[in-house]
Amino acid sequence: MKLFPHHRCPGFTLTEVLIVLAIIVALAGIAVPVGRSVMARSRTATCLSNLRQIGTGLETYLQDHAQTMPEIAAGRKGKNEDTPVLETELASYLSNPESFHCPADGKCFAASGCSYIWNSSQSGRNRLKLAFFGKEGDDRRIPLVTDKEAWHPGESGVNFLYADLSASSRVDFGVNR
Repeated sequence: MKLFPHHRCPGFTLTEVLIVLAIIVALAGIAVPVGRSVMARSRTATCLSNLRQIGTGLETYLQDHAQTMPEIAAGRKGKNEDTPVLETELASYLSNPESFHCPADGKCFAASGCSYIWNSSQSGRNRLKLAFFGKEGDDRRIPLVTDKEAWHPGESGVNFLYADLSASSRVDFGVNR
């Protein structure tokens, strides 16, 4: 009869376990910032899509109102305020009320019902007679709707819906020409 006095049980040594844990921690250290960046870009893309939907609703509104911009306030502090604002005047022109909610907004939408603010200097103006910073006429790079705060990564941190109904994260007001 043979006895094996130093018979090892199959398994991992402490060194092997520590090496595997170090590799997992290093991979997580790389993956977490990349994942956050991807999520931030995803929220920006969703926000731009929301602004395009608001632009589509605004286009329909303009067709129904002789190409005249809505007479609305820039925004409101609370949902209970009886003030005509973007989310109340364009609600019937949009199929999804979530179009007024930027996914990067953690508090403004809950309080006021909208993550976006209207450029009230354009209220009541004819679509072809918009003016911004002294530039008048048929300039399509006048901002109409923007994020209420700089929630997004990038230079400005804000997304814009312009008078030509394009949405962009770039600041391009068309007053520098």
